[in-house]
Amino acid sequence: DLIPEPILQRCIKVADEAPSDLKSNLRRAYSKFTQENIDACMKPREFKATLFALCFFHSLISGRIKFGAQGWSKKYPFNDGDLTICGTVLKNYLNNAENLGTEVPWPDLRYIFGEIMYGGHITDPWDRRVNNTYLAVLVTPELLVGGSLAPGFKSPDATKLEYSHYVKYIEERFPPEVPQMFGLHPNAEIGFLTNQGISIFKTISEITGGGGGGGSGDISLAQPIITNYLTKLPTNLDMIDIRGRLKEEDYTPFVMVSLQEADRVNGLLDQIRGSMLELELGISGALNVTEKMEALSADLQANKVNAVWAEKAYPSLKALSAWFEDFVQRHEQVVDWTAQLKLLKSVWISGLFNSMSFLTSNMQ
Repeated sequence: DLIPEPILQRCIKVADEAPSDLKSNLRRAYSKFTQENIDACMKPREFKATLFALCFFHSLISGRIKFGAQGWSKKYPFNDGDLTICGTVLKNYLNNAENLGTEVPWPDLRYIFGEIMYGGHITDPWDRRVNNTYLAVLVTPELLVGGSLAPGFKSPDATKLEYSHYVKYIEERFPPEVPQMFGLHPNAEIGFLTNQGISIFKTISEITGGGGGGGSGDISLAQPIITNYLTKLPTNLDMIDIRGRLKEEDYTPFVMVSLQEADRVNGLLDQIRGSMLELELGISGALNVTEKMEALSADLQANKVNAVWAEKAYPSLKALSAWFEDFVQRHEQVVDWTAQLKLLKSVWISGLFNSMSFLTSNMQ
């Protein structure tokens, strides 16, 4: 009962991703709980108010990820399980509040949420400080009297609203999202919006470049491009011959850098040649067409550097045609360098795979 592979190759691929905006994240977080969860707590007013603040906190720390390094110094695996466990802890603490001699144990809740549940994912001390600051502002007694959760967004009145009313409150009262709601500078979203724009243009480029369908009729359009690049692709450097010409005393820092550059050039040549020959076999029908082949075909037709090639190469924003010519020139420099096995009179430093190693060898 399996779907035939040719049909799958021609299908549109759809991915279900979690929302990135604050309102959708809050709606999604609150949907993890039900009226039954509220009824199970002996202090429903305190539970509703604190639970809503906890959901808002979860939305904030999840939403900060989109701001990159301004949000968190690294990506942390915050998930819905953290939220639901904290909800259970909140209910248990409120049910036992009288035994603790307090109405609501605010410091205990902040510590468990910030240092154990969510804080257990956080490794950077400054990120932990941000996390705990959120909780210090949000999880407070002011929740019970309509305290502010963010600019223009107050905590709902827990004495009047039921579960369904909270959902309606999110839909009707949530203000337009701005970086200030995260406690960030207004300019913090510039990087996020720039990356979002680049992603949109990249997607449009891939669609117009013929990468949408992925069938054999599409990838066959890449054949003349493959032939052109394979014709121009330089040959690999003979590392056995190069190392055979070296004596033990010849292994100076500059020579070591040249050998490293030669290895990197050969690695990239192997990757380019191997992937294009594999795509040729896919076009001819000798191999089943894979997602990697489809991606390479789309990149070739869109004049874009393939992601697998880029991993083996050096940082560059050039289009494929310019990138390829640049790589050929880099190859020529390494050929000249390994032919002499001594420092060249003139070195194109930015044309090296790892220019820092060359500069370090100068210091040595």
